[in-house]
Amino acid sequence: MDLNFTPEEQAFRAHIRQWVAEHLPKDISHKVHNALRLNKDDLQRWARLLGKQGWHGWAWPKQFGGPGWNAVQRHLFEEECALAGAPRVVPFGPVMVAPVIMAFGSREQQERHLPGIMSGDVWWSQGYSEPGSGSDLASVKTRAERRGDKYIVNGQKTWTTLGQYGDWIFCLVRTDASVKPQAGISFLLIDMKSPGVTVRPIIMLDGEHEVNEVFFDNVEVPAENLVGEENKGWTYAKYLLAHERTNIADVNRAKRELERLKRIAKAEGVYEDPRFRDQIALLEVDIVALEMMVLRVLSAESSGKQSLDVAGLLKIRGSEIQQRYTELMMLAAGPYATPFIHEAMEAGWQGDHVGAAHCAPLASHYFNYRKTTIYGGSNEVQRNIVAQTVLG
Repeated sequence: MDLNFTPEEQAFRAHIRQWVAEHLPKDISHKVHNALRLNKDDLQRWARLLGKQGWHGWAWPKQFGGPGWNAVQRHLFEEECALAGAPRVVPFGPVMVAPVIMAFGSREQQERHLPGIMSGDVWWSQGYSEPGSGSDLASVKTRAERRGDKYIVNGQKTWTTLGQYGDWIFCLVRTDASVKPQAGISFLLIDMKSPGVTVRPIIMLDGEHEVNEVFFDNVEVPAENLVGEENKGWTYAKYLLAHERTNIADVNRAKRELERLKRIAKAEGVYEDPRFRDQIALLEVDIVALEMMVLRVLSAESSGKQSLDVAGLLKIRGSEIQQRYTELMMLAAGPYATPFIHEAMEAGWQGDHVGAAHCAPLASHYFNYRKTTIYGGSNEVQRNIVAQTVLG
């Protein structure tokens, strides 16, 4: 792999950097750089700005309205957005369901759903995990019974991230219980405004409403919302998970958070401690190694190779790195990192901080990021998959 960017790629980077500098709202970048609370308006404002430029689906081919960028260009775009303080694009629409619709959906599904995803106007949620089906995703029990020209859906999904904002949800549903688990699953698109869909919040330890339970009680779904063939959903799910694992690695956010860690360490007077700086250096080396792995996956994708095994490694290392930088931020701030004032997560809060203002979100993020090694398939399960597919 040639690690030097060409003059054309450097020019592309400069173009992206200039556009982001001109269009990214300053109030949003301030929140991102200081780890303050982002609301729906913040996330959707940025999505719509990207959509107007045709970049909300930055990895899409031209035939579906995307820019048709190659792997290096996509990487440079993601890096420049992250370093500038852009919020992470909510991936469920443009990164997850859109590629499935492009690859396996009907022409009608593509024409109906892809424009709303690209524009940022339609918010998608993911309906995979269930109370008894997380890392063991093939055991999903939410049922979809075919009755004429519609499906009747009953069951429950859980840990649905930002599902309270969802317009549509893509779900794995059981359409045949008489065969082995993987063979009886279908991929269904469901309008979340349908009668019988109930979203119930799950409030996290830090008081945030980030995830939800979603209940389906005799929900009628038009049969035309089935993606691909009935009982072939596991194939589509694996295709989607390859995209999700790459996205979960989130190497560019890790690079931005590394710089925040350095700022906090300097402000707290521990940056000159050789032992602490050694820990920062070790983290930086791991982030560079993760970036090389990301480029390897993108290179494989561009050449048409299947890279799910490497994507599993990305998920493992990316999640561990995210946890590590939150730990080092806590250590840098010491006892000032432990108090948590919920209101201090709002931009412009004028109350009394315990310690410096940069300490306010540290405890919240530390505890929140304990989830990273669990969601998207727990790291223990991912290691088993990697052992089977890579080591044999």
